[in-house]
Amino acid sequence: MRTPTPRRRRVAAVTTAAALGLSLAACGDGDSDGGDGGSGEGDTITLGYIPSWTDGLSTAHLLEHVLEEAGYTVEHEEISEAGVLYTALAEGDIDMFPSAWPEVTHASYMEQYGDRIEDIGAYYDNAVLTFAVPEYSEITSIEQLPDYADELDGRIVGIEPGAGLTEATQESVFPAYGLEEAGYSLATSSTSTMLTELGNAIDAQEEIVVTLWRPFWANAEYNVRDLEDPEGALGEPEALHFLGREGFTEDFPEAAEWIEGIQLSDEEYGALEDLVVNQHADDPAAGVAAWMEEHADVVGTPAS
Repeated sequence: MRTPTPRRRRVAAVTTAAALGLSLAACGDGDSDGGDGGSGEGDTITLGYIPSWTDGLSTAHLLEHVLEEAGYTVEHEEISEAGVLYTALAEGDIDMFPSAWPEVTHASYMEQYGDRIEDIGAYYDNAVLTFAVPEYSEITSIEQLPDYADELDGRIVGIEPGAGLTEATQESVFPAYGLEEAGYSLATSSTSTMLTELGNAIDAQEEIVVTLWRPFWANAEYNVRDLEDPEGALGEPEALHFLGREGFTEDFPEAAEWIEGIQLSDEEYGALEDLVVNQHADDPAAGVAAWMEEHADVVGTPAS
């Protein structure tokens, strides 16, 4: 195992502090591992993401594939919470967050940290937050949920407590549809736990409501259907962005120009995530390599 670099140690310290509920201190000096930003030879770019959020996992391995071919060294930092991730980016402890939702879902984090973060560009423009049920469910709309509180044991199954989707559910969806008054609570833990509960309910043909999003491979894998949101409580569709620490584009101009130009369609993104997360779950790099065989012209390469 490679010995952690100072940057990797700093992010680990921030994660530990958050887990213990301590206040987050400024834990980095904003230094860069970048060189002259030219061919990439000798430059190190650190990508931070939450691995259970598979949009970030997929794009991180895509960036790694192309950047390392261009001569960069790419390091991965797996982080457990969105707040820790944004703090690490703002403090310069990581160089990039490779799939952020800054327009709606992560807007509160951008309000807090945005003046120390660079928006490098958006690669996908139709991401949405959802409540979802199995296809066999009788429920078609969030506004019907009060009528099913007993059948659902008053539980909406969510993901990580610090996720923007969790915030939107608690602060917007619950008040808009009177879910707390109807006896509901939001069960938060992790994306993987939510998917386990979803799978178990489907196996038993039971009713369940989960918080989800699109694009996400699980929508097809678990054969679920979005609930209508007539109040618009989950917000409008938004774009997925590449975010960098302050100074990223100055330190890595060729890489930043290439990253800014990446645009993925529904089909292209769906194929990437399926290959990385499902078909090559034990070897994400192999999934990206397979995707690149068909889509190399979609992403191109950094300027030399």
